[in-house]
Amino acid sequence: MTLFRLAISALFILSSIATAQAKTAWVDDQLYLPVRSGAGSQFRIIENAVPSGTALEVIETSDSGYTRVRTPKGNDGWVSSQYLSDTPIAADRLKTVSRQLEQAQTELSSLKAQLNEVSSERDSLSNAESSLSARSEELQQELRRIKNIASDSINLKRRNGELLGENQKLRNDLEVLTAENERLEAGKESDFMLVGAGLVLGGVLLALVIPMLKPTRKTDNWA
Repeated sequence: MTLFRLAISALFILSSIATAQAKTAWVDDQLYLPVRSGAGSQFRIIENAVPSGTALEVIETSDSGYTRVRTPKGNDGWVSSQYLSDTPIAADRLKTVSRQLEQAQTELSSLKAQLNEVSSERDSLSNAESSLSARSEELQQELRRIKNIASDSINLKRRNGELLGENQKLRNDLEVLTAENERLEAGKESDFMLVGAGLVLGGVLLALVIPMLKPTRKTDNWA
């Protein structure tokens, strides 16, 4: 059982080495390349008319100028090494380059579309930024106006308080003046009454005194 496992492992390793050493060759610019059963033109053709540009798996290379290959159809045979190339033919390379170019152009178109989209988004963001800046300026102006109104309101409230205080003071002064005026009016009436009483008393006294001042006739004793 162990020997069987070792044999299987050896076969697997050899297969891996063969696979790792496998090489690909392309039929060079030749219209038809026959695949023969042996390394020489005397051997029979097992596959004819292999077109140029066909990729062949290289199995073995001999010093006779022939290479053993495996065709895409799975046939193993020998072909002339001079018609093999390590690189694809120019037509295939051109096709490859053309495909790469088309892919690059497609990617370029996609990138251009993305660039246009990003540019549009940038312009949109720029417009939005300008709009926000203008709105911010409007809000700042509105805030300054509100602050001015609030400041004026505070000043008006303070001035209103001052005026109320002055008004109350004037009312107090008016009440004091009114009381003083009433006192003076009462004093004037009292003075008038006293003057009137004095005049009456003076008249009475004059009435009493004047008769006493008249000379009396003396009795003529000589009569």
